[in-house]
Amino acid sequence: ASKHKLHYRKEVEITTTLQELLLYFIFLINLCILTFGMVNPHMYYLNKVMSSLFLDTSVPGEERTNFKSIRSITDFWKFMEGPLLEGLYWDSWYNNQQLYNLKNSSRIYYENILLGVPRVRQLKVRNNTCKVYSSFQSLMSECYGKYTSANEDLSNFGLQINTEWRYSTSNTNSPWHWGFLGVYRNGGYIFTLSKSKSETKNKFIDLRLNSWITRGTRVIFIDFSLYNANVNLFCIIRLVAEFPATGGILTSWQFYSVKLLRYVSYYDYFIASCEITFCIFLFVFTTQEVKKIKEFKSAYFKSIWNWLELLLLLLCFVAVSFNTYCNVQIFLLLGELLESTEQYSDFYFLACWHIYYNNIIAITIFFAWIKIFKFISFNKTMSQLSSTLSRCIKDIVGFAIMFFIIFFAYAQLGFLIFGSQVDDFSTFQNSIFAQFRIVLGDFNFAGIQQANPILGPIYFITFIFFVFFVLLNMFLAIINDTYSEVKADYSIGRRPDFELGKMIKQSYKNVLEKFRLKKARKDEDKKTKGSGDLAEQARREGFDENEIQKAEQMKKWKERLEKKYYSTEIQDDYQPVTQEEFRELFLYAVELEKELHYINLKLNQVMRKVSAL
Repeated sequence: ASKHKLHYRKEVEITTTLQELLLYFIFLINLCILTFGMVNPHMYYLNKVMSSLFLDTSVPGEERTNFKSIRSITDFWKFMEGPLLEGLYWDSWYNNQQLYNLKNSSRIYYENILLGVPRVRQLKVRNNTCKVYSSFQSLMSECYGKYTSANEDLSNFGLQINTEWRYSTSNTNSPWHWGFLGVYRNGGYIFTLSKSKSETKNKFIDLRLNSWITRGTRVIFIDFSLYNANVNLFCIIRLVAEFPATGGILTSWQFYSVKLLRYVSYYDYFIASCEITFCIFLFVFTTQEVKKIKEFKSAYFKSIWNWLELLLLLLCFVAVSFNTYCNVQIFLLLGELLESTEQYSDFYFLACWHIYYNNIIAITIFFAWIKIFKFISFNKTMSQLSSTLSRCIKDIVGFAIMFFIIFFAYAQLGFLIFGSQVDDFSTFQNSIFAQFRIVLGDFNFAGIQQANPILGPIYFITFIFFVFFVLLNMFLAIINDTYSEVKADYSIGRRPDFELGKMIKQSYKNVLEKFRLKKARKDEDKKTKGSGDLAEQARREGFDENEIQKAEQMKKWKERLEKKYYSTEIQDDYQPVTQEEFRELFLYAVELEKELHYINLKLNQVMRKVSAL
């Protein structure tokens, strides 16, 4: 009864696992269709085209000056009056013919509609926001520190007649911008460009002549948005010029190609159906996990796979929340933004939330694929891998402590020695990632050596020796030694309770047996009839009845044992022999010995008769 109950529980477990695998496989396919339907190659090409136009286009007469290479205020104004102005206003076809009505908006590259008008925004800091050493106070009457919200200048300056000379508070919910030198708030000294190219150029000249950029300027944002109806994509562009307290300019940029009008074509409606299916799956999986928690209680949280289930469900709920919020905001703001053709349309807020949603759904599908290992773990190889990691986790933790002590010691050493001269070591964070790149073979040895001819080579050689040759090989040795132990244990009989491949194969055989049941019965009848004919033939030839019965018994034993131990489907791994199987093998060997003794006697008799002749 206990064996039957155990077999029944095993069959239930196999069936449940296969059902979960099939259901999860359908969920994963649906999630892949949903995620891949959100992006397309046109996003990359649109970003590439726009970046080449506004970042790589050189200033007329100066081939080496573009937005990426701006290092001074003079270069900045040359860019504003040159590549930026020419890139924003396309007023004729390549043969100087008017291709379309320019009254409403510009068509960048003839295919991308400029939404509203671009906006330029500046943030400044107040004077005396830093402290000058007493010996230099006679030489410097002004001091402008780095940008912080406390140091920000909110007063009017310059001509004080238009918005670009007066501070304006932010009326949008866009997130603060995280730049190289600080985190910048919304608002500032703002002016919007005109629909006319000539008016915009005169505005730039006026601002340049009246010193709109001052010593207190810390950042300038250039924001505008495009729409390409051919591929139904919005491109939100932000060009950033940061003015550090050391002087000079650092440039950065953001190009976001997003699909804000999501449900236009039939394929979009298919993606919408996948979103509904995703929500149904999420409800089903949540119900299953709640039932498991009620059933197993605290024991539920002892399995790492259950924690992965909870993490995946949490990410799914966050993704659904982000998607709902994005759709609501698009519904509320998109129509209003598209109507304001004479004003700046702030699509940056919608683009940021759309990017947040894309990031969450990307992390979600990553962990969704990781969950596949839950079902593959029933496989022998995966079980060996998980056993190896679980066994050597203590050794790995001890090794990790030693590794990171040495690693961070070298990171601090590199930061202090090369931080002022080598870009890879300019900050402590950069030093850490630079050392990881050194381990992978990506490093700038010439820069290190030039920064310090003595300590540079010493740092590099000792780091490579201790981290690459010693510590990493020690880590591999720990893994390899533990894997050898686990593999040895599995070679003497340790294995998973059931393997996924065997489960599927057994289910397949059961189905085939149901279809071939009649054929199997006919074959059995033929075998029985054939064995009966052989026994009758042996009686006619004069064999004893006891010999015939022993031969039949030996034949049955042989067929049963060959089917069990010499089948082509037998696995290569070791299977322990039970006591009952050993008894059958022993009896079979005894009968074989008797038969061999009988055959030996017969052969001796024949040989004596032959020798007598």
